[in-house]
Amino acid sequence: MDPLITPGDPVEYRITVTGRVQGVGYRWFARETARSLGVVGWTRNMPDGSVVLEVMAPRHVIARFVAELQTGPPAAEVAEVRLGDREERTPLPDRFIVLR
Repeated sequence: MDPLITPGDPVEYRITVTGRVQGVGYRWFARETARSLGVVGWTRNMPDGSVVLEVMAPRHVIARFVAELQTGPPAAEVAEVRLGDREERTPLPDRFIVLR
């Protein structure tokens, strides 16, 4: 861990979720979960059937959020939740939103 980063400092990730995650309320589940945890960012469906999220929150909050994403809503079947670096450095919204 970088000594200049404390556990409470916000980190940013791009999260890709695969499996049966479209048409099952997954983005809305992610939005409500993110808002309840204080995660900001966005989510959207991708043409390949995955759901992508770009998020920012303290590291321990992201870990909790990812654990929830691995379960998803009742109709979802999550195959994988993959964390990576955000590709774009455009500012994230000040709350969590669903993009179409």
